[in-house]
Amino acid sequence: MDESYNNLPTSHLLGSVPAVVNEEKSIATYEVPEANLQIFPPNNGARGGQGYQTPGSPAEGDGPQQSASNWKGVFSISSYTQYFNVDTDVVLNRLISSLHPIGGDFFSKIDANPDLYGLIWTSTTLIFVIAALGNCATYLTKKQSNSSTTWSFDVGYLNLAACSIYGYALVVPVAFYFLLQYLGSNASLVRFWCLWGYSLFIFILSSVLLVIPVEFLRWLIIVLAGGASACFVALNLRSYIQGNDISLVIVASFVLQMGLALFIKICFFP
Repeated sequence: MDESYNNLPTSHLLGSVPAVVNEEKSIATYEVPEANLQIFPPNNGARGGQGYQTPGSPAEGDGPQQSASNWKGVFSISSYTQYFNVDTDVVLNRLISSLHPIGGDFFSKIDANPDLYGLIWTSTTLIFVIAALGNCATYLTKKQSNSSTTWSFDVGYLNLAACSIYGYALVVPVAFYFLLQYLGSNASLVRFWCLWGYSLFIFILSSVLLVIPVEFLRWLIIVLAGGASACFVALNLRSYIQGNDISLVIVASFVLQMGLALFIKICFFP
Protein backbone atom coordinates (compact mmCIF):
# COMPACT_ATOMS: atom_id res chain seq x y z
CA MET A 1 0.00 0.00 0.00
CA ASP A 2 1.19 3.48 -0.81
CA GLU A 3 2.63 5.43 2.12
CA SER A 4 0.52 8.48 1.16
CA TYR A 5 -2.58 6.73 2.38
CA ASN A 6 -1.09 6.25 5.81
CA ASN A 7 -0.82 9.98 6.37
CA LEU A 8 -4.51 10.69 5.89
CA PRO A 9 -6.42 11.95 8.96
CA THR A 10 -8.67 9.20 10.36
CA SER A 11 -10.52 10.95 13.20
CA HIS A 12 -13.60 11.50 11.03
CA LEU A 13 -13.94 7.86 9.96
CA LEU A 14 -16.42 5.42 11.46
CA GLY A 15 -14.97 3.34 14.20
CA SER A 16 -12.26 5.79 15.03
CA VAL A 17 -11.64 6.57 18.72
CA PRO A 18 -10.98 10.17 19.67
CA ALA A 19 -8.25 10.95 22.04
CA VAL A 20 -9.15 10.96 25.72
CA VAL A 21 -9.04 14.41 27.17
CA ASN A 22 -8.56 14.62 30.94
CA GLU A 23 -10.64 17.61 31.97
CA GLU A 24 -11.71 18.13 35.56
CA LYS A 25 -15.32 19.16 35.51
CA SER A 26 -16.60 20.94 38.54
CA ILE A 27 -19.66 19.27 40.02
CA ALA A 28 -22.25 21.79 40.95
CA THR A 29 -23.74 21.26 44.39
CA TYR A 30 -27.27 22.30 45.13
CA GLU A 31 -28.42 22.83 48.68
CA VAL A 32 -32.06 22.02 49.31
CA PRO A 33 -33.65 24.79 51.31
CA GLU A 34 -35.34 23.88 54.54
CA ALA A 35 -38.78 22.55 53.63
CA ASN A 36 -41.87 23.73 55.40
CA LEU A 37 -43.94 20.57 55.52
CA GLN A 38 -47.66 20.86 55.38
CA ILE A 39 -50.25 18.32 56.46
CA PHE A 40 -53.11 17.89 54.04
CA PRO A 41 -55.93 16.13 55.91
CA PRO A 42 -58.73 14.56 53.90
CA ASN A 43 -61.56 16.93 53.25
CA ASN A 44 -64.81 15.12 53.91
CA GLY A 45 -66.86 17.81 52.27
CA ALA A 46 -67.42 19.81 55.43
CA ARG A 47 -67.99 23.46 54.85
CA GLY A 48 -65.20 25.70 55.96
CA GLY A 49 -62.71 22.79 56.05
CA GLN A 50 -59.08 23.79 56.08
CA GLY A 51 -57.14 23.16 52.89
CA TYR A 52 -53.97 22.36 54.80
CA GLN A 53 -52.66 22.65 58.27
CA THR A 54 -49.19 23.16 59.66
CA PRO A 55 -47.66 20.89 62.30
CA GLY A 56 -48.70 21.93 65.76
CA SER A 57 -51.82 23.74 64.63
CA PRO A 58 -55.10 22.56 66.19
CA ALA A 59 -56.79 19.83 64.20
CA GLU A 60 -60.20 20.42 62.77
CA GLY A 61 -62.94 19.01 64.98
CA ASP A 62 -61.13 19.62 68.29
CA GLY A 63 -62.88 21.33 71.12
CA PRO A 64 -66.66 21.48 71.24
CA GLN A 65 -67.06 19.62 67.95
CA GLN A 66 -65.08 16.63 69.28
CA SER A 67 -67.20 16.41 72.43
CA ALA A 68 -70.30 16.60 70.27
CA SER A 69 -69.08 13.65 68.21
CA ASN A 70 -68.56 11.67 71.42
CA TRP A 71 -72.21 12.17 72.30
CA LYS A 72 -73.20 11.06 68.82
CA GLY A 73 -71.37 7.78 69.51
CA VAL A 74 -73.91 6.96 72.20
CA PHE A 75 -76.58 6.67 69.52
CA SER A 76 -74.37 4.77 67.06
CA ILE A 77 -74.79 0.99 66.77
CA SER A 78 -71.09 0.57 65.96
CA SER A 79 -70.21 1.89 69.41
CA TYR A 80 -71.79 -1.17 71.03
CA THR A 81 -70.34 -3.92 68.81
CA GLN A 82 -67.44 -4.41 71.22
CA TYR A 83 -69.88 -5.47 73.95
CA PHE A 84 -71.05 -8.43 71.85
CA ASN A 85 -67.54 -9.71 71.14
CA VAL A 86 -67.75 -12.73 73.47
CA ASP A 87 -67.60 -16.44 72.76
CA THR A 88 -69.68 -19.29 74.15
CA ASP A 89 -67.20 -20.28 76.85
CA VAL A 90 -67.16 -16.77 78.33
CA VAL A 91 -70.95 -16.55 78.37
CA LEU A 92 -71.31 -19.99 79.98
CA ASN A 93 -68.77 -19.08 82.64
CA ARG A 94 -70.69 -15.93 83.51
CA LEU A 95 -74.00 -17.77 83.57
CA ILE A 96 -72.56 -20.28 86.02
CA SER A 97 -71.15 -17.44 88.12
CA SER A 98 -74.66 -15.99 88.43
CA LEU A 99 -75.72 -19.20 90.19
CA HIS A 100 -73.18 -18.55 92.98
CA PRO A 101 -74.77 -15.58 94.75
CA ILE A 102 -72.32 -15.29 97.65
CA GLY A 103 -69.17 -15.02 95.53
CA GLY A 104 -69.29 -11.27 95.06
CA ASP A 105 -66.54 -11.37 92.41
CA PHE A 106 -68.63 -11.04 89.26
CA PHE A 107 -67.33 -7.56 88.43
CA SER A 108 -63.74 -8.79 88.55
CA LYS A 109 -64.63 -11.45 85.96
CA ILE A 110 -66.23 -9.00 83.54
CA ASP A 111 -63.90 -6.07 84.18
CA ALA A 112 -61.75 -6.71 81.10
CA ASN A 113 -64.69 -7.35 78.75
CA PRO A 114 -68.20 -6.49 79.98
CA ASP A 115 -70.82 -7.66 77.52
CA LEU A 116 -74.41 -6.88 76.62
CA TYR A 117 -75.00 -10.26 74.99
CA GLY A 118 -75.98 -11.77 78.34
CA LEU A 119 -78.51 -9.00 78.93
CA ILE A 120 -80.21 -9.53 75.57
CA TRP A 121 -80.06 -13.33 75.63
CA THR A 122 -81.23 -13.93 79.20
CA SER A 123 -84.02 -11.35 79.13
CA THR A 124 -85.35 -12.55 75.76
CA THR A 125 -85.16 -16.20 76.78
CA LEU A 126 -86.87 -15.47 80.08
CA ILE A 127 -89.71 -13.68 78.27
CA PHE A 128 -90.54 -16.67 76.08
CA VAL A 129 -90.01 -19.18 78.89
CA ILE A 130 -92.34 -17.56 81.42
CA ALA A 131 -94.94 -16.82 78.74
CA ALA A 132 -94.99 -20.43 77.47
CA LEU A 133 -94.60 -22.20 80.82
CA GLY A 134 -96.96 -19.76 82.48
CA ASN A 135 -99.69 -20.89 80.10
CA CYS A 136 -98.85 -24.51 80.88
CA ALA A 137 -98.94 -23.90 84.62
CA THR A 138 -102.28 -22.08 84.38
CA TYR A 139 -103.73 -24.92 82.34
CA LEU A 140 -102.57 -27.57 84.82
CA THR A 141 -103.94 -25.60 87.76
CA LYS A 142 -107.35 -25.22 86.12
CA LYS A 143 -107.30 -28.85 85.03
CA GLN A 144 -107.06 -29.95 88.65
CA SER A 145 -110.26 -28.14 89.60
CA ASN A 146 -112.11 -28.72 86.34
CA SER A 147 -111.29 -31.75 84.25
CA SER A 148 -113.20 -30.39 81.26
CA THR A 149 -110.81 -27.43 80.88
CA THR A 150 -109.37 -27.16 77.37
CA TRP A 151 -105.96 -25.85 76.43
CA SER A 152 -105.74 -22.26 75.19
CA PHE A 153 -102.69 -20.07 74.80
CA ASP A 154 -103.00 -16.59 76.29
CA VAL A 155 -100.98 -14.21 74.12
CA GLY A 156 -101.34 -11.56 76.80
CA TYR A 157 -98.71 -13.44 78.81
CA LEU A 158 -96.15 -12.75 76.09
CA ASN A 159 -96.96 -9.04 75.90
CA LEU A 160 -96.84 -8.66 79.68
CA ALA A 161 -93.57 -10.58 79.90
CA ALA A 162 -91.88 -8.51 77.18
CA CYS A 163 -92.86 -5.17 78.70
CA SER A 164 -91.99 -6.12 82.27
CA ILE A 165 -88.72 -8.02 81.73
CA TYR A 166 -87.24 -5.68 79.12
CA GLY A 167 -88.33 -2.68 81.15
CA TYR A 168 -86.82 -4.03 84.35
CA ALA A 169 -83.53 -5.17 82.76
CA LEU A 170 -82.97 -1.83 81.02
CA VAL A 171 -84.44 0.80 83.34
CA VAL A 172 -83.35 -0.46 86.78
CA PRO A 173 -79.59 -0.47 85.98
CA VAL A 174 -79.92 3.01 84.48
CA ALA A 175 -81.66 4.24 87.65
CA PHE A 176 -78.91 2.84 89.88
CA TYR A 177 -76.24 4.28 87.60
CA PHE A 178 -77.58 7.84 87.87
CA LEU A 179 -78.24 7.41 91.58
CA LEU A 180 -74.66 6.39 92.27
CA GLN A 181 -73.36 9.16 90.04
CA TYR A 182 -75.41 11.61 92.06
CA LEU A 183 -74.00 10.20 95.31
CA GLY A 184 -70.46 10.56 93.99
CA SER A 185 -69.70 6.87 93.65
CA ASN A 186 -67.97 5.13 90.79
CA ALA A 187 -70.42 3.51 88.39
CA SER A 188 -70.41 1.92 84.94
CA LEU A 189 -73.68 1.60 83.07
CA VAL A 190 -72.50 -1.24 80.82
CA ARG A 191 -71.29 -3.25 83.83
CA PHE A 192 -74.61 -2.69 85.59
CA TRP A 193 -76.51 -3.90 82.53
CA CYS A 194 -74.25 -6.93 82.42
CA LEU A 195 -74.82 -7.68 86.12
CA TRP A 196 -78.61 -7.38 86.03
CA GLY A 197 -78.78 -9.28 82.76
CA TYR A 198 -77.03 -12.37 84.08
CA SER A 199 -78.99 -12.16 87.35
CA LEU A 200 -82.12 -13.17 85.40
CA PHE A 201 -80.67 -16.54 84.39
CA ILE A 202 -81.78 -18.30 87.57
CA PHE A 203 -85.41 -17.39 86.82
CA ILE A 204 -85.18 -19.31 83.53
CA LEU A 205 -84.23 -22.46 85.41
CA SER A 206 -86.77 -21.99 88.18
CA SER A 207 -89.60 -21.40 85.68
CA VAL A 208 -89.32 -25.02 84.58
CA LEU A 209 -90.02 -26.16 88.15
CA LEU A 210 -92.85 -23.67 88.61
CA VAL A 211 -94.94 -25.71 86.18
CA ILE A 212 -95.49 -28.28 88.96
CA PRO A 213 -99.10 -27.73 90.09
CA VAL A 214 -98.30 -27.63 93.81
CA GLU A 215 -98.79 -24.16 95.23
CA PHE A 216 -96.55 -24.56 98.27
CA LEU A 217 -93.73 -25.92 96.15
CA ARG A 218 -94.11 -23.05 93.69
CA TRP A 219 -93.77 -20.45 96.43
CA LEU A 220 -90.74 -22.23 97.86
CA ILE A 221 -89.04 -22.35 94.47
CA ILE A 222 -89.68 -18.71 93.60
CA VAL A 223 -88.53 -17.47 97.04
CA LEU A 224 -85.29 -19.44 96.79
CA ALA A 225 -84.67 -18.28 93.20
CA GLY A 226 -85.49 -14.68 94.04
CA GLY A 227 -83.31 -14.74 97.15
CA ALA A 228 -80.36 -16.17 95.21
CA SER A 229 -80.74 -13.60 92.44
CA ALA A 230 -81.15 -10.74 94.91
CA CYS A 231 -78.04 -11.80 96.85
CA PHE A 232 -76.08 -12.04 93.60
CA VAL A 233 -76.96 -8.46 92.67
CA ALA A 234 -76.62 -6.95 96.16
CA LEU A 235 -73.32 -8.58 97.12
CA ASN A 236 -71.65 -7.82 93.81
CA LEU A 237 -72.92 -4.27 93.92
CA ARG A 238 -71.50 -3.88 97.44
CA SER A 239 -68.07 -5.17 96.39
CA TYR A 240 -68.06 -2.87 93.38
CA ILE A 241 -68.71 0.30 95.36
CA GLN A 242 -67.15 -0.70 98.70
CA GLY A 243 -65.77 2.09 100.78
CA ASN A 244 -68.91 4.19 100.36
CA ASP A 245 -71.71 4.33 102.88
CA ILE A 246 -74.61 3.52 100.58
CA SER A 247 -76.30 0.67 102.43
CA LEU A 248 -79.70 1.95 101.32
CA VAL A 249 -78.74 1.39 97.68
CA ILE A 250 -77.72 -2.21 98.40
CA VAL A 251 -80.99 -2.88 100.22
CA ALA A 252 -82.96 -1.30 97.38
CA SER A 253 -81.30 -3.60 94.82
CA PHE A 254 -82.15 -6.64 96.96
CA VAL A 255 -85.78 -5.60 97.40
CA LEU A 256 -86.28 -4.87 93.71
CA GLN A 257 -84.89 -8.26 92.72
CA MET A 258 -87.19 -10.02 95.18
CA GLY A 259 -90.06 -7.94 93.85
CA LEU A 260 -89.35 -9.21 90.35
CA ALA A 261 -89.47 -12.80 91.60
CA LEU A 262 -92.85 -12.26 93.26
CA PHE A 263 -94.12 -10.53 90.12
CA ILE A 264 -93.22 -13.57 88.02
CA LYS A 265 -94.94 -15.91 90.43
CA ILE A 266 -98.16 -13.93 90.82
CA CYS A 267 -98.64 -12.87 87.19
CA PHE A 268 -97.46 -15.97 85.31
CA PHE A 269 -97.80 -18.89 87.73
CA PRO A 270 -100.93 -18.12 89.77
